[in-house]
Amino acid sequence: MSPAPLRAGIIGAGWIGRRHAGTLAGRDDVKVTAVCDVDRGRAAQVAETRQARVFTDWREMLETGALDLLWVCTPPRSHAGPAVAALERGLPVYLEKPIARSPEDAARIVSAAESGRAVCAVGYQWRAIDILGDLRDALAGRTVGCLVAQSVGGTEARPWFLSKAEGGGNLLERGSHHIDLARALAGEVVSVQAAESAVRLAPRPLSDGTDDITDAVTMLLRFESGGLGTIVVAWTSGDLPGSYWVEVTAADAALRLDLDPAFRLSGVAGGSHVTATARGKPFEESVGRFLAAAKAGDPGLVFCSPTDAARTLAVAVAAEDALRTGATVPVAA
Repeated sequence: MSPAPLRAGIIGAGWIGRRHAGTLAGRDDVKVTAVCDVDRGRAAQVAETRQARVFTDWREMLETGALDLLWVCTPPRSHAGPAVAALERGLPVYLEKPIARSPEDAARIVSAAESGRAVCAVGYQWRAIDILGDLRDALAGRTVGCLVAQSVGGTEARPWFLSKAEGGGNLLERGSHHIDLARALAGEVVSVQAAESAVRLAPRPLSDGTDDITDAVTMLLRFESGGLGTIVVAWTSGDLPGSYWVEVTAADAALRLDLDPAFRLSGVAGGSHVTATARGKPFEESVGRFLAAAKAGDPGLVFCSPTDAARTLAVAVAAEDALRTGATVPVAA
């Protein structure tokens, strides 16, 4: 007989929580049995088709929900509380990115994950692109001298996205995906410069006029290796086509990875043409790897650990400081 499905709880029934619930519904090894949101009606909508229990207090859910796994899909400023509590219980956690809104909260999560050896994955899903290994192989033995990346397109509207204090806006919520990918390809970042546009690009259907994010941000990263990286992030109308990609150049290699939705690798390395197309979908692959890690009890199996995600957050925080001061800001160790 097949083992009983693992019982999963989801905290945060917004659009990303709903997406995770839909992904889990397509698997037979896990079942959503509890959903928590401060808006009971929103939680009930996700729970209804899954015959799951509904909660408005995550503490009560952890105490009484009889869970095997937890998904934390709240706004970034609310990550640390439930993530730390679950990890201290030894409960495996899939934590949506970024790891937290502040380095202090990130440190709490890292400490809880390391002290208990509980499995924790942070949802930087581009780490799960199956052809990322092909790109790394093509770069093997080479130092990336130039990295250029772009993330321009619409995004799911949610009120907290429009607040730097809540979610970090484009730089942290959107741009940290590319920061994380840049680190995975070119190594650690030692300093950051940044600039932002004053031009409004995206509509504000959920805004009450008090939002404080800018719609376009550019970051200049200096890698420990001596190479440079440029990341351009812009939030536009959903009616416009999106553009998501990264290009890396070394002494004898020039490679491009097209991201959503194509996930296609092309270019030249060492005189040989390199081409590959992803076979799986990184979102689902990231979830699958987390489940495999949780079943094996092996935190090292996840694509992005809390420690790694905290380093990405440190780069994003340095970029925020660079925007505020206009200076070149070193990345905290």
